[in-house]
Amino acid sequence: MDTSVADTLAALSVAVSDIVEYTPLAGGTYNDLLRVVLRDGQRWIVKRPPSGGGACGLAYEHDLLRGETVYYRAAADLSQVPVPRMVHAALDGDPPTVSCLVMTECPGSPWHQVDAQLASAEQSRLRRELGGIVARLHTVAGDGFGYPALPFGPLATTWREAFTDMMRAVLDDAERHDVRPPRTVADVRKVFASAAGVLDEVTRPALVHFDLWKGNLLLDGEPGVRSVSGVIDGERMFWGDPVAEFVSLSLFDDIERDEAFLTGYAEAGGQAEFTDSTRLRLNLYRCYLYLIMLVESVPRGYSREQQAWTWRHAGRGLTKALRAVEMAAGSGP
Repeated sequence: MDTSVADTLAALSVAVSDIVEYTPLAGGTYNDLLRVVLRDGQRWIVKRPPSGGGACGLAYEHDLLRGETVYYRAAADLSQVPVPRMVHAALDGDPPTVSCLVMTECPGSPWHQVDAQLASAEQSRLRRELGGIVARLHTVAGDGFGYPALPFGPLATTWREAFTDMMRAVLDDAERHDVRPPRTVADVRKVFASAAGVLDEVTRPALVHFDLWKGNLLLDGEPGVRSVSGVIDGERMFWGDPVAEFVSLSLFDDIERDEAFLTGYAEAGGQAEFTDSTRLRLNLYRCYLYLIMLVESVPRGYSREQQAWTWRHAGRGLTKALRAVEMAAGSGP
């Protein structure tokens, strides 16, 4: 057993003799995951930064586990929201970072693994259920805008300031890792600056997961009566515009076509009126996520096949979103 994990479990008064299962888990794209099952039946997930101290290399990824800790604690008191419960967060270093995170294990399987088994009616019902869950999560507000690990300094007082820092950082990362997006970094900076004023419409820092693709959503139950049993991997969360959530929820697609999700979102009190300014903000967030996907492919050492898939989908998505921003902001051809 890894020393850091052993120390963390010891801090929870868990002895080696209390453990009946200790299993490394695959499927994570960044941090290392372990399942720990105790003799009394408790099932925990232990999460640590990448083994060997390796970092993905993007500026916003500083102390990612702190963001996940904040996310689960912020959502803990919400009803009908199935997130893991925090057990322990071990701190290390000066200034301290979260070096090991222990949380309860949510039941079920990742949605994308059972997607092909879902009948159309069940798929729609689950999307409607998910819409309600996301709307409840968005009722939680923070004290400022940005990432809780403060990779760019204190939380910002405006969303425009926070998102400008976020976009600047990923474009700086592109230059640092010699990643060349479909449009030059200078072009992207210019396009973003032409539209940044629309961010001033956001005045409330909502709890945003920003990685709600189907791999981070668990389903449990028998065919026909499955339910959403887990919203996991909240490490990339930030306090910001809830509209940003719709990017990963409809990755490479259009959330406006997801009628079931939007129905559930509205039923639970979510506001999703797609005005011209809402669509402009949504395209800015698409640019941000697609840039992250492109840039991280280099320091993570993607295979040739992974690189090809990423550049085909995220590169195409970035080009389309930038064009939409230019047209909406009046800066395009």
